[in-house]
Amino acid sequence: MRFIIQRVNHASVTIDGKVNGSIQKGYVVLIGVGENDTTSDADRLVKKMLGLRIFADENGKTNLSLKDVDGALLLISQFTLYADCKKGNRPSFVHAGSPEHANQLYEYIIEKCRCETEKVSVGIFGADMKVSLENDGPFTIILDSDVI
Repeated sequence: MRFIIQRVNHASVTIDGKVNGSIQKGYVVLIGVGENDTTSDADRLVKKMLGLRIFADENGKTNLSLKDVDGALLLISQFTLYADCKKGNRPSFVHAGSPEHANQLYEYIIEKCRCETEKVSVGIFGADMKVSLENDGPFTIILDSDVI
């Protein structure tokens, strides 16, 4: 499982010309699910993500978590995080989880996050989404269940 976490000042996701979700200060999280990922992997990454201290404190040090700054989450499913570009120029996605498996874990992650914070917006699994954001920093963190 892979999370790409971007600290943002604001962000939104639009589907078919209509805003489906938007947040102010917080994280845009692109979520990729692999073929062998489990709820245990999701639990570890959600816990790590929510515990990250990547917002500045009064001294300008990255010492505050999402909860400390009353931040929000915008969760977006993105199977392309499992692109394999080793051969040729056309990516392969054979290591991405099946749509059924990936959607199940995506929904699980959404619910886990909603248990921790009220400010959770989402995209729609499998939809053609347009994501707009203002990256704060920029500050981007990659979490991978194979490493964490």
